[in-house]
Amino acid sequence: MLKNEYLKQWTRIVSEKMPHLSIPQVVGLATWSFGMVMTKSSSLTKVSQFIALVNGEKVTAVRQRLREWYEEAEAKKGIHRRSLDVSSCFAPLLMWVLNLLPANIKQIALALDATTIGDKFVVLSLNILLAGCGIPIAWCVVLANKPGSWSCHGQKLINALREVIPSGFQVIVTADRGLYADWLYQLIVDVGWHPFLRINHQGTYRVPPHQTWQPLVDVVCAPGQSWSGRIVCFKTNPLECTLLARWDIGYQDPWLILTDIEPTQASAVWYGLRPSTECVYRDVKSDGWHWHNTRLLNPQRAERLWLAIAVSTLWMVMLGGEAENQSSPPNLETLPSRHIVFSQPLHLHPQRHISCFLQGLLTLIANLLNHLPIQLHRWSSFPSTPVDDFYCFNSS
Repeated sequence: MLKNEYLKQWTRIVSEKMPHLSIPQVVGLATWSFGMVMTKSSSLTKVSQFIALVNGEKVTAVRQRLREWYEEAEAKKGIHRRSLDVSSCFAPLLMWVLNLLPANIKQIALALDATTIGDKFVVLSLNILLAGCGIPIAWCVVLANKPGSWSCHGQKLINALREVIPSGFQVIVTADRGLYADWLYQLIVDVGWHPFLRINHQGTYRVPPHQTWQPLVDVVCAPGQSWSGRIVCFKTNPLECTLLARWDIGYQDPWLILTDIEPTQASAVWYGLRPSTECVYRDVKSDGWHWHNTRLLNPQRAERLWLAIAVSTLWMVMLGGEAENQSSPPNLETLPSRHIVFSQPLHLHPQRHISCFLQGLLTLIANLLNHLPIQLHRWSSFPSTPVDDFYCFNSS
């Protein structure tokens, strides 16, 4: 079925990382994800046309195979057909990422967030945050404007991964103000991870053993201020926790973050990782696979296609991160003392011109043009980001 050597190599790696899938499911996932990367699109038409050309097949045959991959069993032709259980792939996805990180990394940052696809879908996803980018590792898709609570979906995503991360890892789970809930805080604690949840500044708190309740808005009153300590937050449904407060200059509002980590062992700066999840959705949509143009209407089919999106994104981020590690930093010692570079502000971290995601895409294309085999290597170190102190914290 597979004739193109690069598609075969891609499929072998997907098969190794997803051993629980059947051969047709592996081939479909590999074909979809490889086609997405090479066409920079999640369009069934574009991916089918590309795969047909490189694999020497008829477009109609490829299109039928790719469509059936995300369809439910009842919609497929033939007997002994079955639906792909997307949730069974969440744990292997996360293990795939963990096995590509530097061996000394013992901390992982996750983000729970939601994105809309026009007026069609809302996607709730749990993303692992890496080097200014991120990778979806668990998700659910529901129809837009459909009433209901997110708690059931959020619990399923977290529970699907609770046994995957080694016990020696420190895991923080970030979420923005719109997703804060007491059940989410407690669920994260119960699985042995650490909530890192931002809250609104409406409400009150008190500092034990004092019984006086104070407004949260008064914790930090002006840009440039920060505070941390153990508190009881919320007069209704009180929660004993750590409050990390920080108001950086140039920001309209402060960060008020609730966690179970002791104040001396955590930094509000770590919350700066969470905006990377916005890069995840940008890569899924405009910068990467153009998912916002999808014509799918069925949320279950969309969930299955998101598996190919996640594999494609994983490949680009991990390939780009290691390519960045291999690039040589500029040698400033060879420049004259009056060179313009010395008149620029000193940056503690390297300045990026493109993201790890786009670096991965360019690296893959260059490798193929140079007739290099398709492969993914473990990162030799963690690519530098403005908040990479989290990944260096307590690493051995």
